Amino acid sequence: MSIKKPTEIQAACVPHMLRGEDVIGNAKTGSGKTIAFALPILHQLSLDPYGIFALVLTPTRELAFQIADQFAVLGQPLNARTAVVVGGMDMMAQAAELRMRPHVVVATPGRLVDLIRSGSGEWSLGRVRFLVLDEADRLLTPTFASDLAELFGAMPSERQTGLFTATLTPAIEALAEAKPRPGKKKPFVHRVLSDTETVETLKQQYLLCPPHVRELYLYYLLCNPPESILHLRREPPPAKGSKHSSRKSKKASEEEDTPIPPPPTIIFVTHPRTAARLTLLLQQLSLPTTSLHSHLTQRQRLNSLGLFRSRTIPILVATDVASRGLDIEDVALVINWDMPGEGHEEEYVHRVGRTARAGRGGVAISFVGGEEGGQAVRRIEARIKTHLTELVLPEEKVLEHLNLVSTAKRLANMELHDSKFGEREAIRRQKRARVEKA
Repeated sequence: MSIKKPTEIQAACVPHMLRGEDVIGNAKTGSGKTIAFALPILHQLSLDPYGIFALVLTPTRELAFQIADQFAVLGQPLNARTAVVVGGMDMMAQAAELRMRPHVVVATPGRLVDLIRSGSGEWSLGRVRFLVLDEADRLLTPTFASDLAELFGAMPSERQTGLFTATLTPAIEALAEAKPRPGKKKPFVHRVLSDTETVETLKQQYLLCPPHVRELYLYYLLCNPPESILHLRREPPPAKGSKHSSRKSKKASEEEDTPIPPPPTIIFVTHPRTAARLTLLLQQLSLPTTSLHSHLTQRQRLNSLGLFRSRTIPILVATDVASRGLDIEDVALVINWDMPGEGHEEEYVHRVGRTARAGRGGVAISFVGGEEGGQAVRRIEARIKTHLTELVLPEEKVLEHLNLVSTAKRLANMELHDSKFGEREAIRRQKRARVEKA
């Protein structure tokens, strides 16, 4: 994993976890929080191996898979067995995996609670030694409260607990200051030393543009990314069985006058429908794009992430399911198509944290329009204690593609309508409502 020396949070938290203390770890995104808890867990596991030894809870499915991958790599010399328990996957298969008593379970709370309720006592959390809440600020909210209460009740009270987050919320601060249970001492708390919540290697800008031409500006920006990240453009993997596939595709690209794709880019939106529409639009404009949102099946979501990670597709359009914890190598550009709403400024921190990770550089550009957009920028600046500079694009050159983008918008909207987008999700919500009512 090319680890030469520990990061700040690793150096601070690992010794305390090895001494058996509860830990609250706060660090900027991309600073190696996962290793800060994975190494102590695996060290203690090597001394007394049994299952289920550790439980790691996360708010999103994709983050659960990523954490499990890191445990698999770090725990390989110990033959550590890891299970991922998340929604959208086969419950029977997950129950069978838990019956095998893996050493580490990485789960989203809701699915794990479902499996506990539907189980027949063949496995339990009664011997869990370590509990970790990753992205704890998101987990310690009313959304997860009832599930967490049930899970905490299923585990021994003498367990060791770690909370890790890029954002210290009042709920986490309250836990840090709370009176400890008898026989326990207050948790060790590591806080970010800097006042700013984003890293210095991240260049943060905003782009003012009218709503009716936003797609035009997005197309121009993707075709003409900031000069500081141009060198991060990457070639897709060559097609199997063809040594000259990249040369052929380059020639074809020149002949067809297709745009050169940007460096690895994540475009964040608020709603799944917007993600689907922008994906179709950019595909119409010959920019290889995939999407990640809650209306996709888990298999589709993992496939999209795989295409983006493997450099096959350079553009990912995503809702905030991708803003938490995902460590995708060499993401160069983050675009906020929709700014986070008032009261959710921390989501900006997590979104832009997908780039400029582990000391690398990156650019974050937020689309804003009108007075409301200006207020959003000021709220973000106040939160992160950093000034966002305005990005100005050449209007005449942007408008040169008006007909092309307008046609693509029309075709994308037609395709989205014909796909009956969201119908499956609506049917699922109706079924869930009927079950709850019954």
